[in-house]
Amino acid sequence: MIARSEFAELANAFLEETKAAIAQEYRRIQHCFEQLTDEQIWLRPAPHVNAIGTIVRHLCGNMRQWFLHGVGGEEDVRCRPAEFADAAPIPRKELLEQFADLLRDIYDTLDAFDGSRLLEGRQIQGSDTNVLSAIYSTVTHLEGHAQQIVYITHLYLGEKYLPFWRPESAAQGA
Repeated sequence: MIARSEFAELANAFLEETKAAIAQEYRRIQHCFEQLTDEQIWLRPAPHVNAIGTIVRHLCGNMRQWFLHGVGGEEDVRCRPAEFADAAPIPRKELLEQFADLLRDIYDTLDAFDGSRLLEGRQIQGSDTNVLSAIYSTVTHLEGHAQQIVYITHLYLGEKYLPFWRPESAAQGA
């Protein structure tokens, strides 16, 4: 059995790692946005593939629902179909700012969250879950979509694509 103090330490470490993982994926997405034009952000690579802008709009809706509502208890205001609708494109700078604003709200929610409540049950998007699982699955969802954005960016830019990270030493795999 884990002692209460050890659980609190583990819970706090999990919440801090969550914020670090979100920040890392934001930086990867931001790095792609810096290399693309507004037009490329909203270009669909194929008729059955979402544009990068649509993916970010979807991430905003998903993360708002799972973090602000599911973890933080705010009202669930998500309209998932609207995330994928062909709405007027938002300039990339503005879209990235909206995403960054949401992430600040998520960090505030995580900072205010009592880690002893990680195993509390929740119902989010019609699914029975707990806070720990909601956070974990939402971060992996973000990571998956961030990788899609990296791939699409690389597809558009070809040899002009600038990787987010390159190994510089033998220990890093250079």
